[in-house]
Amino acid sequence: MASAKSSRSRPAGHSGVFPVNAAAGAGGSDGGVQLADKLKIFKTDNFDPDAYVQSKCRTMDEKEIRHLCSYLQDLKKASAEEMRRSVYANYAAFIRTSKEISDLEGELLSVRNLLSTQSALIHGLSEGVQIDSLSTGLEGSAEQDISTVEDQEPSEIWKWYTDFPDMLDVLLAERRVDEALDALDEAEQIAADAKQKGTLSMADILALKRAISENRQKLADQLAEAACQSSTCGVELRAAASALKRLGDGPRAHSLLLSAHNQRLQLNMQTIQPSSTSYGGAYTASLAQQVFRVIAQALSDSAEVFGDEPAYMSELVTWATKQAMSFSLLVKRHALASCAAGGGLRAAAECVKIALGYSELLVARGLSLSAVLMKQFRPSVDQALDSNLRRIEESTAALAAADDWVLTYPPTGIRPFARSSAGSLALQPKLSSSAHRFNSMVQDFFEDVGPLVSLQLGGSAMDGLLKIFDSYVNLLISALPGSVDDEVNLEGLGNKIVRMAETEEEQLALLANASLLAEELLPRAAMKLYSMNPVRGPDRQNRVAEQREWKRKLHRTVDKLRDSFCRQHALDLIFTDDGDSHLSADMYINMDNTVEDPEWVPSLIFQELYGKLNKMASIAADIFVGRERFATLLMMRLTETVMLWLSEDQSFWEEIEEGPRALGPLGLQQFYLDMQFVILFGQGRFLSRHVHQVILNIIDRAMAAFSATGMDPDRVLPSDDWFIDVAQETISRISGKPRVANGEREVNSPTASVSAQSVSSARSHSSS
Repeated sequence: MASAKSSRSRPAGHSGVFPVNAAAGAGGSDGGVQLADKLKIFKTDNFDPDAYVQSKCRTMDEKEIRHLCSYLQDLKKASAEEMRRSVYANYAAFIRTSKEISDLEGELLSVRNLLSTQSALIHGLSEGVQIDSLSTGLEGSAEQDISTVEDQEPSEIWKWYTDFPDMLDVLLAERRVDEALDALDEAEQIAADAKQKGTLSMADILALKRAISENRQKLADQLAEAACQSSTCGVELRAAASALKRLGDGPRAHSLLLSAHNQRLQLNMQTIQPSSTSYGGAYTASLAQQVFRVIAQALSDSAEVFGDEPAYMSELVTWATKQAMSFSLLVKRHALASCAAGGGLRAAAECVKIALGYSELLVARGLSLSAVLMKQFRPSVDQALDSNLRRIEESTAALAAADDWVLTYPPTGIRPFARSSAGSLALQPKLSSSAHRFNSMVQDFFEDVGPLVSLQLGGSAMDGLLKIFDSYVNLLISALPGSVDDEVNLEGLGNKIVRMAETEEEQLALLANASLLAEELLPRAAMKLYSMNPVRGPDRQNRVAEQREWKRKLHRTVDKLRDSFCRQHALDLIFTDDGDSHLSADMYINMDNTVEDPEWVPSLIFQELYGKLNKMASIAADIFVGRERFATLLMMRLTETVMLWLSEDQSFWEEIEEGPRALGPLGLQQFYLDMQFVILFGQGRFLSRHVHQVILNIIDRAMAAFSATGMDPDRVLPSDDWFIDVAQETISRISGKPRVANGEREVNSPTASVSAQSVSSARSHSSS
């Protein structure tokens, strides 16, 4: 039935005994069956585990069977952990009930003894009445019997009866406990035999029983007094407890045993005094050694004297839990409190690890107290985590106030990503000063938090790191010119001051900081952390899913900076310092109202867009070495921001489609030239498939507005070659490179597959 029990923690998607693939191989599909229904077979009285396994494993090969065994071991561990949590969740009620049962058993024993005494008394009185009723008729006979008895020698039983009190007094005085117990047991047996055979009168039997009861109580008091003495050694303590149990007072014996161990523990702990100058781990180790050694000895003594009786085990677990609670409070007060307040995460982790390490020694004896300790330590550890993370955030913000946003290799005194040497210099990250400090402190943080992850106490560490990374990215956003007007980006910055990144190179350095941290440095450090604490089975799958989600959150944080960068540069292109727009409907509509022939070149805003992209791409090639994809996506995002603004500008399209002046042939030609110019310079470098489709839709919309005037766009627009000529001439002039023939692309571009359609295909798309 072990397999059946282990399966209770399995989800309802498949059998609790076999993995999904194994179950499928066995020839069954029960995805819709509830878990309770699947377990019915294990609950039947005639369940045969061997037959069941043979029926399921008949078609499995050795590899599948080994996989099944490994899977069942993982289920067994998970089931044991679940059962342990369930037991601790209801343990208080269980302990209370067991204690009440133990007390009730003691009361029942007292009632039974009382009833026996009363029964003997009643029998004695009854016999006395019968003797009195017969005394009148038998006086002569009685006198004759008395004279006969007086003439006889005293019997052996009578001699023993008269010597018993003196003998027992001697044994008790000399503390010969075992012999005294044997004498009391012998007296009980003699009293029973005398009553049955009539060798003693009822009055003598009652007197004997009273003597036995009084001496039992006297011996019990002596044993209890001896157990409470601090000078009593372990052997004597166990002997006293065993003797008390033999006297029929087991609950008292067990309580005295635990009380004696507690007394010794308190005496030993008086020699361990915390000091403000001493190491917290040393205090924790000394204290843990005393506490868990005494608990282990109490476990051993209890098992030797009382076995595994549930009532005694319950009291023992309650006592041990209380000792562990007291120990954890002392560690919190004298070791963890100072660590937590000062952000001493490594010292706090070591104290916790030492304490839990000592507690794990009790697991082999059947007692696990780690859950009790972890519950008490968690608030202090969380406080230390928060203090450490806050220190990283404040230190990084202080450096950001004076950061010149120049990317350099790690300076002296800052933890490098790898050991520096002539051959590995290229492996070192190039970051600005504040990012170097952030990376170094995070590396230290991961080293400190490592033991906590293995102890399941570092759950909030990764979330806390995301929070401070988000805070650092907000600092980078605030360093962008124009971010002062963005109230959303300034939320949470408080009074933090950041030096502005004035040049495009400095602004790209902001993105390099965030992208390198999010894509490489932080994930690698986290992976190293988790590799120190491997897991198996379902836990491994959960960890992989958590790591992926954590990386996605890092990337979303970087995207926030990237979008702010692109939005501000797009706004700089579109609007003047006075708030006027460089991209309005009037610039196209007014072309047909002038008498001068226009100069056919792309509009200034799109020339500036290409110039800015070209310049940024050149700078990014030096900054994002090995991460060209990020640079390319950044340029595409900037192009997308401008084109989406044009696509979604309602005032622009209201003027084009519904304004009092219609879009004329010259305006359409200029607009079409601008869009084709963007398509041509963006091929493979600055244009994504999505933005390419957005431009085609913009062209369609402009064509439709022109067609609404009753004119045919194809008749007024020049040939495709004309647009290609004008666009490539402008591209060559701005880039300083010779013209590229139509249809050629940059072979080495990382997004060469994302090229735009040709000018002719754009026109055919619009015509269709």
